Amino acid sequence: MEVSSLQLKTYFNMLSEAKFNILKQISGEFSRDETIWASGYLAGLAGAPVGIASSPQVPHSQSETSRKITLAYGTETGNSKKLATELAGIIKKKGIQVKLADLSQYKPKDLIKEEFFFVIISTQGEGEPPILAKKFYDHIHENELILNHLKFGVLALGDSSYPQFCKTGEDIDSRFEILGAERIIPLKKCDIDYEEEARHWIEHVFEVTAKASSKPQLSSASKVATGRKKYQGKVSGIINLNDITSDKETYHIEIETDESISYQPGDALGILPFNPRNVVDEIISLTGIDPEKQIETPKVTASADELLYKHLNISYLLKTTVAHYAQMTGHHIPETRLGLLDLLRIYPIKNAEQFEEIITILTYQAPRLYSISSSPEAHGDTEIHITVAKSEYYIDDQKQNGVCSGFLSQFREGDHLEFYIQQAKHFKLPQPDKDMIMIGPGTGIAPFRSFLWERDATGAEGRNWLFFGDRNFISDFLYQSEIQDFLKTETLTHLDVAFSRDTTQKIYVQHKLEQKAQEVFQWLEAGASLYLCGTKDPMSKDVEETLLNIIQNQGKRNKEEARIYLEEMELNGRYAKDVY
Repeated sequence: MEVSSLQLKTYFNMLSEAKFNILKQISGEFSRDETIWASGYLAGLAGAPVGIASSPQVPHSQSETSRKITLAYGTETGNSKKLATELAGIIKKKGIQVKLADLSQYKPKDLIKEEFFFVIISTQGEGEPPILAKKFYDHIHENELILNHLKFGVLALGDSSYPQFCKTGEDIDSRFEILGAERIIPLKKCDIDYEEEARHWIEHVFEVTAKASSKPQLSSASKVATGRKKYQGKVSGIINLNDITSDKETYHIEIETDESISYQPGDALGILPFNPRNVVDEIISLTGIDPEKQIETPKVTASADELLYKHLNISYLLKTTVAHYAQMTGHHIPETRLGLLDLLRIYPIKNAEQFEEIITILTYQAPRLYSISSSPEAHGDTEIHITVAKSEYYIDDQKQNGVCSGFLSQFREGDHLEFYIQQAKHFKLPQPDKDMIMIGPGTGIAPFRSFLWERDATGAEGRNWLFFGDRNFISDFLYQSEIQDFLKTETLTHLDVAFSRDTTQKIYVQHKLEQKAQEVFQWLEAGASLYLCGTKDPMSKDVEETLLNIIQNQGKRNKEEARIYLEEMELNGRYAKDVY
């Protein structure tokens, strides 16, 4: 950079002539690298608090400062981004250059320029990548890249209650190896309660990338904020929203707290359910184990009764857990998923001592997330609502209740429970003056109830269009009176409903979308945001296929152009899904 005579005079006047001559003499003997370091050192002193200048830090070695890493994250709920941001802060403090990259925006062709590439990524649904990271995921799997120069590590976040636990992270890890990259940190798979394991991975990343440092300070990793805020709540109201003629049970649950709850519409409420008391008692009776026997597991040491009741998954064991059980007991058990009680009945254990060993192989109970259906502006910051469908499934023709939905459906007014808030990074209200289309059959209505109450309370000017569906109008129209009130006050501009069992030919929300195809596309073209919430299979896939057809037909686009149109809406934050 050329320095003007005016700038030079200004700089000179800041120093006495003697000091300026000394500076010229010293700097004249510097190499280029020494000059760069000295300029950075002096700049650091200029910005340092009083007292630091007298104790300058030892400069990092050239090999350390030249070492650069890229830390990429793929996220749906924001956990991966949070971890990546914390890790980047730690590494930067150690003098290592870090580039933080969102996989939704990262160009895969830039992989050939990388040296160290670390990935933190979650798995969604049945083993799928986060929506915004799918393009990156598809690119590395569909193209034969040459990554012999790349050193990598993967931290996979997932939920062990799903069969495809951490599958996205596993896929990326194995694909990078196939493409020739060098794995310098083993794949780390973390469950929902990921904080402790993620902290160890963070330490490992620092160890690997900071080998050139003569004094690595691993203790900094322990400063990472990991815990999530837990709230103590009391059930202030619980009501079954379905009519007595319905074969479904959907509960509206209101929870009060003594402290303010920090959340936004679109966020979810997390609850760790307890197992059915009668099932736990029967397991203890069947195995003969002392319920007060203290047992140590990798995460928790507690009595057998407490572990089975509060901490461990006993309702629908993973196939891997069943296989491990078979190996320990000597039984030949075909690949299957069973509840622990049925497993014990069909394939008995030898004695209570063997059951103590069985307890240590059980996975931990995973929190369940429910879309929040209240609004902080409309309902206050010490009250929160959720909408819970009591789920049922069958194992060997025997009906079972969902662990958490069954747990919550048994609550009564005055009962206490603990919960936390899971922020939704991509499922948020648009600006107050922007229009939105909400597609939420069944309990998919939950976040849209929150959206409508919030927009009503804040006087948002944007138009609101809701597509809702369920089985029967009379028995299953969730929040019917509220929705009708929103129509009367024009908070809700348009409402289209589909009740599949009320007609000879089943009508679903996607059929209602087809009927309004021209107007739906006009809204999208005018900048409306689009939201989809509810069951993944088959609802969300059918709805998305319908949306693509609408864009293709109304927008005069081919199939690929329609897909790109919807993808661009998603990348721009105008299309968001919360499916399960």
